[in-house]
Amino acid sequence: MPTHEPVEIVDYDTRWPGLFKAEEARVVEATRPYVLAVEHVGSTAVPGLAAKATIDIMIGLCRLSDAPVCVERLVALGYTYFPEFERDLPERRYFSRPSVDGADYHLHAVEVGSGFWERHLLFRDWLRSHPEQASAYADLKRQLAKTHSNDRAAYTEAKTEFIRGVEQKARAEWARAGNPIS
Repeated sequence: MPTHEPVEIVDYDTRWPGLFKAEEARVVEATRPYVLAVEHVGSTAVPGLAAKATIDIMIGLCRLSDAPVCVERLVALGYTYFPEFERDLPERRYFSRPSVDGADYHLHAVEVGSGFWERHLLFRDWLRSHPEQASAYADLKRQLAKTHSNDRAAYTEAKTEFIRGVEQKARAEWARAGNPIS
C-alpha cells in the first residue's frame, strides 16, 4: 500500500457499510466462482469507530492458486495489484482502488480459513462486540496519526501490539466457546 500519503483519521461515516455493499457486489460478480466469501474488515467495518476513510475488503478464495485469474478480473474493475507485498505477506494478494466516492478501497485476497482470514475476522468481531476496546483503539489511532502523520508504515507498525492483544483475547474467547482455531 502506498506509504507516502498522510495518515488522516476521520470520524465514523455511516455511508461506509453501504459503500462496502456496493463494492462487494462488483467484486463478487467479477470473481465468481473463485470466491467463497467477501467480508468487510478493518476499522470502517466497526460501527462508530474512527478510521482512515478506507474500505478494507477481504475476499475469501477457494484456493490461493486461484488468485491469478482474480487478479486480471480485479484489475479490470479499476484495482491496482501490488505483487511486491507478497514478499512480506505471501498468503495475501493486495489491491487498491482510489477514491471515487469519498473512500479508498483496499482489497485483500486470501484463502478462506487461512490465518490471515481468521485474524481479521476475530479482530473485527471483537471490536464490534466490545465498544470500550473499539474506543481505546480509536484513541490510539488518533494519537498515532499525529505522531506518524507522514509515515503510514510507522503508523501501522505502532498499532501492532494493540491489534495482537485483541486478537489473543478474541482467539481465547472463541476457543472457550468450543470453536476450532487454526
